[in-house]
Amino acid sequence: MSDLDLSVEDEPRKLNQSGSLCPAVKAADMIGDKWTLLLMRELFMGANRYNAFQRALPRISPTVLSKRLKQMEEDGLIIKKTVAGEKATEYRLTKCGRELAPLINYMSKWGLRWARRRMNEEDLDVGTFMWDFHRSLNTAELPDGETVFSVTFPGLDAHSKWWLVANGDTVDLCTDDPGKEVDLYISGALPVLAEVWMGDCEVSAAVKAEDVILTGAGYLIRTVSQWFPKSRYADVRPRRFVGADGAQAPAE
Repeated sequence: MSDLDLSVEDEPRKLNQSGSLCPAVKAADMIGDKWTLLLMRELFMGANRYNAFQRALPRISPTVLSKRLKQMEEDGLIIKKTVAGEKATEYRLTKCGRELAPLINYMSKWGLRWARRRMNEEDLDVGTFMWDFHRSLNTAELPDGETVFSVTFPGLDAHSKWWLVANGDTVDLCTDDPGKEVDLYISGALPVLAEVWMGDCEVSAAVKAEDVILTGAGYLIRTVSQWFPKSRYADVRPRRFVGADGAQAPAE
């Protein structure tokens, strides 16, 4: 998938550019930009480093990402801190930024109810999906110690194999074989696994239909419904679907 045309979005933004005294308009001046909202979502999901933002939002260019983070810092939404003993920089939410949590949450639910599109190629970026997939693994339902998953997407020409290494609350996402013994192999088409993650299909039903193939530890297979990753909004059902041309259709 090609990057979006960011030429317009890359123009410098001036706070209070609307010239309105309305507080809602002033808020839109500050946070109404698409990338700002998505970066806020990632911060609430636990991302706090530049490379984590890049992995979660592969369509944002490095130039735009740097500018948005700088603008968010100037607006008081985040602060930038150097990690002690490292050269790395972390971005942390301020009180001002944290107060946006309910807004981001409600926008996500509203989007699923009223702006949901049916699965299509544009929605399915395997890297973005696996980033969401790995951080929503229910580690509390896994055995103690390390659990290694191999995820394969048959039919994909590139990035068809991934690995998850879970240990306690930590889950590492790997694009190269980590060289560890795999406890469970997961195989399924990207649209199918995406539908399960979104809550459109139960993983047990997908396994029964052999749309998702599980091979490995019996305990993990028997308890798949408990630990299998799901979106935090999987229980929110769409009220309608919106087509690429803007046409609307009620959800079945």
